Amino acid sequence: MRVKIAPSILSADFSRLNKEIKRVESAGADLLHIDVMDGHFVPNITIGPAVVKNIRQVTKLPLDVHLMIKNPGKYINEFIKAGSDMITVHIETVTLKEIRKISIMVKSKGLKFGISLNPSTPLSAITRGLSYADLVLVMSVNPGFGGQEFIPSVIPKIRKLRAIFKGEISVDGGVNDLTAGELINSGVDILASGSYIFKAKNVSAAIERIRNAK
Repeated sequence: MRVKIAPSILSADFSRLNKEIKRVESAGADLLHIDVMDGHFVPNITIGPAVVKNIRQVTKLPLDVHLMIKNPGKYINEFIKAGSDMITVHIETVTLKEIRKISIMVKSKGLKFGISLNPSTPLSAITRGLSYADLVLVMSVNPGFGGQEFIPSVIPKIRKLRAIFKGEISVDGGVNDLTAGELINSGVDILASGSYIFKAKNVSAAIERIRNAK
């Protein structure tokens, strides 16, 4: 199966977000990666359910909503109602009991549930929660801001994860034509990429360079 490309709207021009979404959609994107930040779990504030709802109205692409927020369980229903297709929470913000509860909430609505972990978080932190997850999102930069450099030490973590997890593996952070090849070879299914795609003159070519990286 070919790798899926998820342009991260964190790097889009929000003054013309509708056009930016249409641009990557027509260029061959498979889904949209939407980073939700609260200024507490990460040192930045981005968007909430209202913007996700607006995005849902302008695209048919699946919406991969990445909650970089504290107490994500309080907001799950709002993001479900907004039109999310996938909702991912950070292992650093939830207990195993909360993972189970959120997973049930998300899956009961026909959505996919994901667990994410930061570069410094060991794989052992999520192993007990893997049975509840459809997706694991491995952060390859420290979350909070776009345009950061890829952290190579996540590669062994991805390979170990691939050996024990049958669901989808996504990577977010520093993904470009130079880093994508090793990620694909490590068993990654979804590549979230922001600035490399949205800052490209030819978005379609940028997406294909990532998808076909060696």
